[in-house]
Amino acid sequence: MTDVERGGLPVPVVWSEDCLRHEPAGEVWLGARDPGTEVPARALVLRDALAAAGAPVVAARPHGDQVLRAVHDPLLLDHLAGIWRDWEAAGLPARHGRDRVVPYVFPTPGMLAGLPMRSPAAVHGRAGRFCYDTMTLIGPGSWEAIRGAADAALTAAALVSSGARLAYALCRPPGHHATAGAYGGSCYLNNAAIAAQSLRAAGAQRVAVIDVDAHHGNGTQMIFYRRADVWYGSLHVDPGAGWFPHYFGHAREIGAGDGEGATRNLPLAEGSGDGPWLEALRVLADHAAGADALVISLGVDAAAEDPESPLQVTADGYAAGGRLLGSLGLPAVLVQEGGYHLDTIGGLVAAYLDGHDHPGG
Repeated sequence: MTDVERGGLPVPVVWSEDCLRHEPAGEVWLGARDPGTEVPARALVLRDALAAAGAPVVAARPHGDQVLRAVHDPLLLDHLAGIWRDWEAAGLPARHGRDRVVPYVFPTPGMLAGLPMRSPAAVHGRAGRFCYDTMTLIGPGSWEAIRGAADAALTAAALVSSGARLAYALCRPPGHHATAGAYGGSCYLNNAAIAAQSLRAAGAQRVAVIDVDAHHGNGTQMIFYRRADVWYGSLHVDPGAGWFPHYFGHAREIGAGDGEGATRNLPLAEGSGDGPWLEALRVLADHAAGADALVISLGVDAAAEDPESPLQVTADGYAAGGRLLGSLGLPAVLVQEGGYHLDTIGGLVAAYLDGHDHPGG
């Protein structure tokens, strides 16, 4: 019988009530507004499932911006903190029925053609300056949730830096698609990168980030792409088969400059289940073995029931993955990323946490 079955899972679950304040009210995909799957209920399902398994729930503590500004462009932070206020002040919800911030123009390199970046006077013009897609909407309460998720990651990292072997940050919204200077993919700030930077600041000489979300964590990769002190490894559905984030996540991406060789991508074929997934995870675990601390981007959208990917990982697969990474014996921060099938995500995360907590089980 596992600790989950006994109701005695001893892994602290760090979360902020503020994470429920982000209600994107859908996403604009291929020009149409759909309901979307990154909903507040995700956090409640996860919290309640883990609490029922016996995990202690810990409130995230407020933190300053020092680590956030070491990871992200301060201009991005300022934009996220203020864009809804400016959108509302411009009358876009009241007069035009635009109830969420949705960019419509993006200052790509091709558009700028070498001219300097300027901040447009119109808020609807600058909405796309820091966003790279139309799916990642902002509304009232979004910034508080974004900041609460970052505080959950920082609190979990502080627990581990203070001696805890394992802590889980129930971050919502997720983060691994957010780059140093841009947001997208339902991600705004990069919670896993924030946790890794916090561990580094607390004294870990080398941190390994392993991303098991079904989609490549392009943001985390690019934040650390030229750094040797944070190694990044990801297993994910092959973007070459047409999957988000499309432009990144290929095996040939290995890092650059000081970070050359510190990135490893293992794209998986559509339909891959426990066997190929665990085989790839073993490769990443071998690379991470020499680190001082570990951050896991714990997406569970690689599960067979999940609507957002074609992978077929089972609860047994997640439990085995937890045992595999737990066997490294490294202090670890687990950061919630994707996972959208509300009936199963709680059990999947609990299975992983139990496996990680009992690597010999």
